[in-house]
Amino acid sequence: MSAQPLPSDRVVTGEAVELEVRAARAGSRVTALLLDLIVIVVIALVVFAIASIIVSTVSVHFDDATWQGITVVMTVLLLVGYPVSCETLFRGRTLGKAALGLRVVRDDGGPVRLRHALTRSLVGVATEWPGVLLPPVTWIAALATMLGNPRGKRLGDLVAGTMVIHERTPASWGWVPGMPPRLAGWAVTLDLTGVSDDLALAVRHFLARGRDLREPARSNLGRALAAELAAVTTPPAPPDVPGWAYLAAVVAERHRRARVRLARARAVSAAIWPELVAKPAAEPTRIEPASAPVLVRPGAPYSEEVTPPLAWPITGTRGGPAPSA
Repeated sequence: MSAQPLPSDRVVTGEAVELEVRAARAGSRVTALLLDLIVIVVIALVVFAIASIIVSTVSVHFDDATWQGITVVMTVLLLVGYPVSCETLFRGRTLGKAALGLRVVRDDGGPVRLRHALTRSLVGVATEWPGVLLPPVTWIAALATMLGNPRGKRLGDLVAGTMVIHERTPASWGWVPGMPPRLAGWAVTLDLTGVSDDLALAVRHFLARGRDLREPARSNLGRALAAELAAVTTPPAPPDVPGWAYLAAVVAERHRRARVRLARARAVSAAIWPELVAKPAAEPTRIEPASAPVLVRPGAPYSEEVTPPLAWPITGTRGGPAPSA
């Protein structure tokens, strides 16, 4: 069987560990390049001013050929030396990349070395920017390569075996409603085998960022997600359950079962190889299924006749219990 290609947002390290990364696309990379070009122009002006002062002080006359040679050498040093030195010393960052939270890494996620930085810089100067071979053609080819590559790689990245990633953490999760007490007993009986990771993540995103949505879009999206959950879970929820409570109960129960499985797996690993599992500082509390406070009645989780609006809970503290709607 042939190996399946990795998704564009995942890399495998040399230790066979799969990491999730965010590849930088053309927009952020071009912006970082423009910032680096501004830095290069400033450095060139400072160097030219210093050189002019030195030449006027020592009263040395240079002919046109000498000045042209000096200009070529300085241009190469700035266009190649600046990115190579920055990426080597600052672990894949130039000033422009650092300002936008970008970093150059190897295809396996490791830090770049001098050879990687030099290779991608030389290829970039020759075929991309400024493109000493065929400037208009190479610019179009470089942009097409970045747009067409799943990881946003340019020609220099393809040759050097590198990629540019976002190293800043995305926006943190908002407050997610916990398990509504009246649904704890019903949630224990749920069959969640049909709930995919993508659907559970979509529901969690909705619960975490639902306060930023406006009506009626929020209610429509909540009902659509609830309908998807209802199609793959049994038994149905009570008919008078608010929309957010139904979604929160399913996500909370799925998370609770995942914690139970993880605790069991760690217990087995500790029994087989005690040195592999670090001992906790305190005795962990036993995870028990929540008891049912009341019996629930069967019914559709969302019905136009009996389901109240998707009223959103208001919390006073982060992570506190959600009031009933």
